[in-house]
Amino acid sequence: MEEVEKHFKCPYCFERISMLLDPSISDVQSYVEDCEVCCNPIQITFEVIEDKIKQFQAQKAYG
Repeated sequence: MEEVEKHFKCPYCFERISMLLDPSISDVQSYVEDCEVCCNPIQITFEVIEDKIKQFQAQKAYG
């Protein structure tokens, strides 16, 4: 299964960015990745059902 490119706005700098998501795991996935523009940490959470991304959320990551 190929990774899927997801476009969204950074919750810090509001620039439009994209990240590659792996839909091969049918479950909720959550991880932190830095914005490619402002380098702030973004908490990425998404749910995969039947190899499709059903829910996606990008929010500020707090330590």
